[in-house]
Amino acid sequence: MNNFISIKGAKTNNLKNISIDIPKHKITVVTGVSGSGKSSLVFDTLAAESQRLLNETYSSYIQQLLPHFDKPVVDKIENLPVSIVIDQKKIRGNARSTVGTFTDIYTSLRLLFSRMATPFIGYSMAYSFNNPDGMCPVCKGIGETQQINVNKLIDADKSLNEGAIRFPTFQPGGWRLTRYTETGNFDNDKKISQYTEEELKILLYDEGSAPKNPTERWPKTSTYIGVLPRIQKSFVEKEDLKYQSDLDRILEIHTCPDCLGTRVNKTVRSAKIRGKSIVDCVDMSIADLLLFVQSIDSPSVSLIIEDLIRKLESLQIVGLNYLTLNRNTTTLSGGESQRIKMTKHLNSSLSDVLYIFDEPSIGLHPENIVGINRIFHGLKKKGNTVVLVDHDPDIIKTADHNINIGEYAGENGGRVTFEGNYSDLLISDTLTGKALSNKHTVNTDKIAFQSFYTLNHVNLHNVQDVTVKIPKQALTVVTGVAGSGKSTLIRYLFTEKYPNTRVLDQSPIHGSNRSNLLTYLNVFDKIRELFARASHKSASLFSFNGKGACPVCKGKGHVTLDLAYMGDVEQVCEKCHGKRYNDEALSVKWRGLSIHDVLQLTPIEAKEFFSDHTIQRIMSNLIMSNLSYVRLGQSLDTFSGGELQRVKIAKILGDSSNDLIVLDEPSTGLHEADIDNLLVLFKRLLCEKKTLIVLEHNLSIISQAQWIVDMGVEGGSLGGNVLFEGYPIDLLEIENSYTAKHLQRYVK
Repeated sequence: MNNFISIKGAKTNNLKNISIDIPKHKITVVTGVSGSGKSSLVFDTLAAESQRLLNETYSSYIQQLLPHFDKPVVDKIENLPVSIVIDQKKIRGNARSTVGTFTDIYTSLRLLFSRMATPFIGYSMAYSFNNPDGMCPVCKGIGETQQINVNKLIDADKSLNEGAIRFPTFQPGGWRLTRYTETGNFDNDKKISQYTEEELKILLYDEGSAPKNPTERWPKTSTYIGVLPRIQKSFVEKEDLKYQSDLDRILEIHTCPDCLGTRVNKTVRSAKIRGKSIVDCVDMSIADLLLFVQSIDSPSVSLIIEDLIRKLESLQIVGLNYLTLNRNTTTLSGGESQRIKMTKHLNSSLSDVLYIFDEPSIGLHPENIVGINRIFHGLKKKGNTVVLVDHDPDIIKTADHNINIGEYAGENGGRVTFEGNYSDLLISDTLTGKALSNKHTVNTDKIAFQSFYTLNHVNLHNVQDVTVKIPKQALTVVTGVAGSGKSTLIRYLFTEKYPNTRVLDQSPIHGSNRSNLLTYLNVFDKIRELFARASHKSASLFSFNGKGACPVCKGKGHVTLDLAYMGDVEQVCEKCHGKRYNDEALSVKWRGLSIHDVLQLTPIEAKEFFSDHTIQRIMSNLIMSNLSYVRLGQSLDTFSGGELQRVKIAKILGDSSNDLIVLDEPSTGLHEADIDNLLVLFKRLLCEKKTLIVLEHNLSIISQAQWIVDMGVEGGSLGGNVLFEGYPIDLLEIENSYTAKHLQRYVK
């Protein structure tokens, strides 16, 4: 049995006492409809227990510094390796974190330049923008300067005593204001607009001086400093997160005038290899940089070259050849972050590790998936176990073993409905098997569209001199490999010309334990008002965030027990039994149900219960979005990624204000069986005379478009071109299109 990871009696979330064996040193894909329990099994049970047990090997002090993992509800897990989870979370970083620094490619580049570049300027650290020897002296290696907008900081129509300085602790009563009002430098009741040029200079820009006529409250040993340098030193340079929103309001970001955004000083920029500085290298796409590095033939640096080529090729394999090394990690998408993390593990020497991937196909064209499948097989070849949660047919097909969880979502899921190989999955009586074995066709309709949205000779990033037209009141799919220019064309250039465009993207709904479906859809207030009118009580009584909160758990439904070195444990509140409300709120009934009872309804039940047309329409939208099984009071932080996508679509269905809608990869997190429901939603929106522009890689959606714009051929500098625009059936004839190639395979 050492050849299997054995899970016995898993009951986390909606799992129905699952027992299953996962083969070690193989690739296993866990699939099933969104909300069926895949994540509960793989992440909340398998990964959580592996990482929890690993953390327990450290001292209690170290454990407090590590992420906390709840003990899963499971009878037993045996033969469990140490796990590494590669999820969709964006790479955390700050202004100094780039693709180059995160992947260590910049480290290798610095080493290469220190050995080969002329003139010789010093060793590796001399090329670092995080080192005083290499950083730009003006921006300190950030590449940007932050300047305070005086007009946003100072209200010139007010005096100091009236709150002219609009920043925390500088307002009347704030202690920092006394550093100006007690100096004797100013008439504190004089409006700033009436200050002389000299007074304004002293107030805003003085770098340090003795006050002219200080009061007794002025500290005797203090130096007077102007408002701008004080805020710069005390808040901006310290990156004080407490005042981040206030800083965002007053700060303007500009490219550094000295280094022009390159981050390094003049000396670093002067050192070159074959006419290229390290700045030139980090500005190249990965594809171009790889060609440059491969052109260097020098035995003395062969090991460095080999290391660089290996790392750059890894990024190219996962479809990131369009990125540049100077790209800040905070600007990467979740899919890009996940793939960069993949490449780090591909080059790792670790063996017998359990690698767990969360929907690695997100953001990837079928052509890109060919590359990441090579990553999975490379990890397996090294003696590791790979477990993937994914919906993509090409990911599922590459597995040695498939596990299907379902058969449906929520309470109707949580069971193992299939385990075995891909061939048997295709003929199984599962939603996954049926969806994968369906015959596919391409839309052959050629509608004579009467009017179009147009872009003429537009330019941005790798999109250069592009002209394109998109039919109105139609379903247009914009596709192409990752980095081919889809987002640049539509999310930037198109929305710039047509600012009334509504964009639904993959940005997460920032839900917490205190936000639910009703709050996100802006209907909870209406329901609480119904209870308030019926009971003649305050609407706040029916909010677990307001007067109605349980006095013990404060409306959370659970209490947290601090067990010191053993960590925190959550326990259902004994007072309200998880209902969140106090006795008075729960005692009120409307049409036979308490507010808690209403929150336990599904959209189908709620549509029957409420007679209010607005609430009924919203419930219908949830049902149309294939969310009929969820509970109205379910916390948003418990929804899967696919469910959150559909919640956002349900909100759009209820919005009549936008007739032009861009959907950025709406298939994210959706099972192939759910795609049919998504296409039904699109048809409904089209019936409402809306124009849909969908950025998508999913072949089921591409095949049913009414109009296609295909970008490519590759990503980055090799992309940015419109290879095809027109009817889907005509795309099949295009020879140099990866989309056409995979669409032909798909319909065969």
